[in-house]
Amino acid sequence: MKPVTRTTIGALCLLAFVAGLWWWRTHEAADPLADLLVAEATNTDVQQTVQATGMLRPVRLVAVGAQVSGRITAMKVAIGDTVKAGDLVATIDSLTQENDLKSAQAALADVRAQKRQKEASLVYAEAVLERETETYAKQASSKDAFESARATVATTRAQIDSLAAQITQAEVKVDTAKVDLGYTRIVAPIDGTVLLVVAQEGQTVNAVQSAPTIVVLGRIDRMTVRAEISEADAPKVRIGQPVVFTILGDLDRRWEAKLEALDPAPDSLRSDSAITSSTTSTSSSTSSSSSSSSAAIYYYGRFDVSNPDGVLRTYMTAQVKVILGESKGVVTVPTAALSPVGVDGGRTVDVIAADGTTARRKVSVGLDDKVRVEIRSGLAAGEKVIVGRRSSEPKTSSMPRPPGGL
Repeated sequence: MKPVTRTTIGALCLLAFVAGLWWWRTHEAADPLADLLVAEATNTDVQQTVQATGMLRPVRLVAVGAQVSGRITAMKVAIGDTVKAGDLVATIDSLTQENDLKSAQAALADVRAQKRQKEASLVYAEAVLERETETYAKQASSKDAFESARATVATTRAQIDSLAAQITQAEVKVDTAKVDLGYTRIVAPIDGTVLLVVAQEGQTVNAVQSAPTIVVLGRIDRMTVRAEISEADAPKVRIGQPVVFTILGDLDRRWEAKLEALDPAPDSLRSDSAITSSTTSTSSSTSSSSSSSSAAIYYYGRFDVSNPDGVLRTYMTAQVKVILGESKGVVTVPTAALSPVGVDGGRTVDVIAADGTTARRKVSVGLDDKVRVEIRSGLAAGEKVIVGRRSSEPKTSSMPRPPGGL
């Protein structure tokens, strides 16, 4: 028996390859649906949503600052501490304010003493005037002495009125000094959590031009989500629509709420030339409008959500879905099965009959989540539709190359 040569083996492999290719093409040609992608209409839930990216913030966020200048003598809180409204946060050296209060109190006491002195002088002046009136009536004294006594009474009364006004001014200064002294004790204006400590014990703060921030407090038991909604989606969104969101650190957990507000204008309005300057030239206004139109426009939607376990933290990113509509247990097909919108606004699908024939059928569609679309009429669950065609590119054979390079 002659040994099998490599040429013979190569020829047999080539023959087998050609036979397999002929068989595959014969059977593929016999099945007209072989190159079609087919899907079945099924009863499922469909939800139409608008996607948005949001940022979490405490429902109340307050920067607690100093209203007087001085050195911080004590810092009573640290980051993460929970405080109640009125709790002491920090103290500032109060020596200057105490001295100002003492000076104001001394000035008030001095004016009050002057007023008492003048009141005593008024009693004497009134007695003199009474005597002069009697003697002048009996022509026992001169008219000049009578009028001098009367003028003294009037002058003294005016001086008392002036001192009464000065007392009011001095009392205001005392009250102001007390308030300034109270400002050296910085207290929490709200219940919340210390999110940031800006100043340190021993640091000197200057409140002459602006109030320097000492700590930042936030109420984190309830958070506000501020979601960026694109201008393309904004017309579809309505206040009161359900929203759900997840955070990057826990994609399996969903928080639910309702949209509470939608800004009527984007934040870019702040830079509008009509607002920033009333004397902007036409050319600069046109340039500003051109640059604004090239930027993405977002309208901010806001809603609050409870955060009892503190999982939601300040400035976390929220992946938000605004639910425009939802249908449960309805007939759906892949969105790719639908034809483009016709001139009459209708949509069609290509349906495969039981005998393998195809027919185009008009359908009424509902919600579309970009993956599956609701079919309200024209198609029943279980029917098969054409989604598309397989790639027409030649497939690479997985058969091994024949030996010998043939």
